[in-house]
Parts: sequence; structure tokens; C-alpha cells
Amino acid sequence: MKTIGLSAKIPIGISACLLGERVRFDGGHKHDSYLTDTLGAYFDYVPVCPETGCGLPVPRESMHLVGTPEHNRLVGIKSGTDYTEQMEAFCAKAIAELRDKHLNGFIFKSKSPSSGLFRAKLYTPDGNPTSAHTSGLFARAFTRAFPLLPCEEEGRLHDPELRENFIERIFALKRFRDDVRAAPSVRTLQAFHARAKYLLMAHTPDGLNDLGRLAAAATAENLPTTLDAYETRFLAVMAEPATPGRHANVLQHMQGYFSDRLTPQEREELGTLIGEYTCGQVPLIVPVTLFRHYIFKYQIHYLMEQHYLYPHPAELKLRNHA
Repeated sequence: MKTIGLSAKIPIGISACLLGERVRFDGGHKHDSYLTDTLGAYFDYVPVCPETGCGLPVPRESMHLVGTPEHNRLVGIKSGTDYTEQMEAFCAKAIAELRDKHLNGFIFKSKSPSSGLFRAKLYTPDGNPTSAHTSGLFARAFTRAFPLLPCEEEGRLHDPELRENFIERIFALKRFRDDVRAAPSVRTLQAFHARAKYLLMAHTPDGLNDLGRLAAAATAENLPTTLDAYETRFLAVMAEPATPGRHANVLQHMQGYFSDRLTPQEREELGTLIGEYTCGQVPLIVPVTLFRHYIFKYQIHYLMEQHYLYPHPAELKLRNHA
């Protein structure tokens, strides 16, 4: 059966403090061993520290964001110094440089006024916290420049479902770039879409249909624009969280390829496992493992090529949570 194979590590941007670099305001770091020890086996990290990147020293005064979610400025807590323009100049320069890195994603430091992706705190001009949150200045600039690139905060990666979706998206983008962008043709696009069918179905059947129409309509003449449209829609579809119901639907579709070869007891066992997974009694890896067994046993080549069976390295155990 086809498994994930990597000719090289995947380039991923990351907040430098998460790698253990002592770049925080107090001279410390926020080393995350899961990111370095586990994901580090697959990711080639490109570290970014906006504060040191824009010329601020270590240690330095703490800063926070002042204003509204739409309009805010980066201000030193003690001195009141406004660092906004200095940070924005760095952001523009860094993003231009990062375009050449061909990143497949970015992991940001949560709550940071520069790098927090979702919940950077906002303050009033007199220093009182508000109930509102926003993105840090660098995270905001990065996601505007790369709106569909997989991005997450390190804290949210402790949630098994968010972690699986984020990593699955990274490997999906890696496959698209390796299989299609590296050798663009109508044939490679349509072959990729065929192999991605059930993975896409697990995220959203409507998205699968949209992408199917794009792949089917591809010609040598419209290929450049079609590839751009396909990649944009593909990344949006993969960002939609897969659900237990959609996974069950995928498994039932795949079972149709070999169901007539099973005994009544084997069909009942598969149906029971799918039901137990849907109810949260067993993790997804349980029915998928049995499906792999039958797909290999009966040599169902179309299914053996499906990205759904091996969307990411098995060693990461991302489908082992109930």
C-alpha cells in the first residue's frame, strides 16, 4: 500500500521562541517539544521573531496592542513608545523574503502582540484590558499575504482534532506541489484529483464536486489558470474540518468496492466498527486499519492509491483519538 514518502522535510514557518530560541522580552523562550521532537522529523522550520527582526533588543520592555480589532497599534507598556511602524516595516520585508521559502504552513506563538493568530489581547490607551481580541501585527500581515496557507497557534495544536486538520492540510499541500506543480499537465492534475477523492469527500462533498469540475474542464490551453483555481479551492476544502459523519460516508463508499467479496460476518463487523466510530466509541484508525486490510487483501488498486488511507505519517498517530 502507498504510504507517505518524503524526499525532503517540509518547509514550515514558526515563531522562533517555540524552537527554544531565547528571543522573548524577558530573555526566555517557549520551547515546545512536540513541535521540535515529533513534528521536527518531518518539518524544516524557518524561524521568525518579529521583535528581534525589527531591531528590538533582548531583553526589552513588554508590549501590547492598543485599539480595536480593526485598528490597533503596538505600544510599549512602560514607556508608551509606539513600535507600529517599525514592526510593519519588518513585516513587509519578512513576507517578501518568505515568499522565496515556499512555505507549506506556519505555526505562530499564541497571544503574542506580534505573532498571536487568534487571541492577542487588546488594551485601552490607559492600559486597561478589553474583552476584544485580534491577530498580532506579523500574523495579520502574513495571513493577508498567504490567505489559504495552513496556519495555527502552538496552543491550539494540543487539541487532537485541530492538530490533525492542520497537519493533514500541510501534507495535502505538499502532495499537490510535488505531484502537480512540479510537473504540471492535465494528466497530473486529473490523476491527483482521482487519488484525493475520498480525502476531499471527508472534508466536504460539495468541495469535492467543485474540484472535480475544475479537473475535468482542464485543457492544455487553460491549465495555468485552472491550476491556480484548483489549488485555491483545494486548500479551502481541506481547511473545512472533516466530521465523523463524513468519514463514515467515505468508508461506506469505499466498502462498495469489495463488499461482495466479504462474508456476512465480515460485512457486519465493518458496519459495527463504522457505527462505533461515528458514536465516538473507537478512534478512526480502528475502522481504517481494517479497511486497509481488505483493500490490500483484494488488491483494490484504485483504493490503494487513495490519499485518504495515508494522509499523514502513521507515526504521528493523528487518527488515534476518539
